[in-house]
Amino acid sequence: MNSLEQLYQQACEVELQAFKPGNVSIYSAAHDMTVDDFRLSAKVSATPLCNSDYSLGEKIFYAVKATREAVGCNTNLGIILLCAPLIQAVDYCATDITLRQALHQVLANTTVADADWAFKAIALAAPAGLGDVAQQDVKAPAAVILTEAMQLASAKDRIALQYITDYKDIFDFAVLRYNRTLLKWGNHHWAAVAVYADLLSHYPDSHIERKYGNQYTEMLASRMNQLNAELSATENPDLMMPLLHSIDQELKSQRINPGTTADMTVATVFTVFLDKFISNNFSQSQF
Repeated sequence: MNSLEQLYQQACEVELQAFKPGNVSIYSAAHDMTVDDFRLSAKVSATPLCNSDYSLGEKIFYAVKATREAVGCNTNLGIILLCAPLIQAVDYCATDITLRQALHQVLANTTVADADWAFKAIALAAPAGLGDVAQQDVKAPAAVILTEAMQLASAKDRIALQYITDYKDIFDFAVLRYNRTLLKWGNHHWAAVAVYADLLSHYPDSHIERKYGNQYTEMLASRMNQLNAELSATENPDLMMPLLHSIDQELKSQRINPGTTADMTVATVFTVFLDKFISNNFSQSQF
């Protein structure tokens, strides 16, 4: 296993160890999926995602295919869609190019073939709420580059939005929250909880809105604002466990799963890990 595969799996594990209300974690299974399903998904998707011989689109497709063959359901499509460009960007990094700048190059140079592979991956994963659309339906061959396809989907999908904003939500919001919280508590799992709560308090979850429209948006923002305020105020996050259990039970009793926000949390952790990995590699190469 290479270093990128390890970092990817570690990021997925951090997110599973984080108590994310409504979502699957070591504290609570849900939605007919278990922690073991997600761990196996991370393991089998790591190799194709980090295969340097694959194009961006091939990374996405073969990672989804490996997951589907291993667990038989869609556990990590959003994670794969977000992490594949980050992994691709590592090859562009140099002493004078940051991960964010390299990611911009990756996203600015996607192809129609990338879109075609990604469409096949999305159709294979069959995410909840996937319907027919007038333009660039994933069930048909792609006619535009991947970034343009994501542009068409970006109004309804926060993961697609990242492709056309160079991951603005991740770099300008979530990573800052993660690093602040990590500095405060020294715990990656709680930092991931803070990111999840903060994202949900600011942005509607695409997965929920595809399934239910906006009927839960206001309630979710309210709950997460409460959790966010409590997390920001406390010196001991373990005191938040009763509140987390309460919100988790409320959401899962209504089958509300903020899956997109969980995927964004993985991508945030992975971005932090990659930044450190790249920084360490280049600092060592100076000697």
